[in-house]
Amino acid sequence: MAAVTTGPRTRTRLRLRPQGVLLILCGAALLRIALFSELYLRYVKEGLRPYLVISGVALIALGLVGMISRGKEEHEYEQEQEHEYEVHDEDAHEAHAGHGQDTHAGHDHTRNPRIAWLLTAPALALLLFPPPALGSYSAGREEARVAAQGTGTFPELPAGDPVDLTLGAFASRAEWDTGASMKDRTVRLTGFVTRDDDGTWYIARLLVTCCAADAQALKVQIRDADAPPADAWVTVTGTWHPTGKPGSAAARPVLDAASVKRVPAPSDPYEKR
Repeated sequence: MAAVTTGPRTRTRLRLRPQGVLLILCGAALLRIALFSELYLRYVKEGLRPYLVISGVALIALGLVGMISRGKEEHEYEQEQEHEYEVHDEDAHEAHAGHGQDTHAGHDHTRNPRIAWLLTAPALALLLFPPPALGSYSAGREEARVAAQGTGTFPELPAGDPVDLTLGAFASRAEWDTGASMKDRTVRLTGFVTRDDDGTWYIARLLVTCCAADAQALKVQIRDADAPPADAWVTVTGTWHPTGKPGSAAARPVLDAASVKRVPAPSDPYEKR
């Protein structure tokens, strides 16, 4: 009798697998923040952008290769199983069919448990909702001095008021400048708001050397103005308020505010060393 074939033949070469989808989602998230936006500046310095793009492409390629090779393995496995069902007479087919089905059901180790798909949820969240830049919580935990070692005189500030300064430059002069170069000058600082439990508030920015993982906080206390909400970005114009002898523990960066203005968060929120 003619050969009989049971069970459909599949020619699928690409199978969705949690491992492959996870790699593709992570790669897509990297490309989204590094290639199609400037969100990567929340996490790393600008010079690392090409490496993020290369990493994203590599992850997507690995995910696709893994799913294609797995699809080929499953196709070959299914062909082997189908071959077991092919018999040359009806009696032999009836005797062998049940055994072949049991073997197929009992040894199909190509399936992944459905719960494995839950592993893709964090990667999907990373793709759709990139984490925000570090803010007031990080600034409250890690406050660092980044001034030169020891006291001394600093160069004069540029002519004209107000003078735009980074928080690092203001803090360095406030804590270490024996020449009091900021005396009687109006300065303008920009940062996000952070507050102490006693109501004292600051503007802060985070200083990064390589990426957000090594961030250190720069904070300037603001006086004579009401505090905006925590993490709001503001530009504060005012005058330096001396607090102690340069180089002593009493010397802290403090600004007497003349005006406080809400501003949008910059695309690159960090100060660079």
